[in-house]
Amino acid sequence: MGHAIEEIALERGHTTGLAIDIDNAGELTADNLKGIDVAIEFSFPDSALKNISVCLEAGVPVVSGTTGWLKDIDRAIALCKANNTSFIHSSNFSIGVNLLFNLNKELAKQMERQKNYNVSIEEIHHVKKLDAPSGTAITLADGIKDNHSGYEGWCFESEKEEKKIPVSSVREGMIPGIHTVAWESENDIISIRHESKNRKGLALGAVIAAEFIQSRKGVFTMNDVLGF
Repeated sequence: MGHAIEEIALERGHTTGLAIDIDNAGELTADNLKGIDVAIEFSFPDSALKNISVCLEAGVPVVSGTTGWLKDIDRAIALCKANNTSFIHSSNFSIGVNLLFNLNKELAKQMERQKNYNVSIEEIHHVKKLDAPSGTAITLADGIKDNHSGYEGWCFESEKEEKKIPVSSVREGMIPGIHTVAWESENDIISIRHESKNRKGLALGAVIAAEFIQSRKGVFTMNDVLGF
């Protein structure tokens, strides 16, 4: 993701002032962040909050695409507000996936009246992806839950529960990401699906988000960025 983001940023006329990875994590300091307009953070669940906190405490706006750490997101939001900067997190910055999120909510509203359909979600990713289900699948499940009274959350497909959306996770090869929402009855299946061809879509969305929050203060979502 780092290489993809840097490539897209350069194409859009930006420069990279600081690149941090596992080999130089100690270089993420307030001094080194001087002159940085926005930090784009894609790391690991156990390091995300620390990375984000260092940037926000230095007054640097943060775009975060790391998933699996959201139990601590309120702490990041509080730091953003306390330091009068800006912050945006998304489970997926792809513009196509964010269109899927909105289509998913609209379809859930329509299916509210169709009691003979049951919904399920499948997500497929590369074998190196650590969290399961993906943050994108959880966002899709939340979109259904918030717009269909028949569902109260999600569960793993192998642990089906009443009023829960079953989610299955597959890890194979180097697949960037495939997400499918399927509504099934005895007679047919209605599905919406997004397949990433590569990581450029994620990188482009993250850079667009960085451009959006750089001159703003507060906590934002991709709906704000894309004008949904």
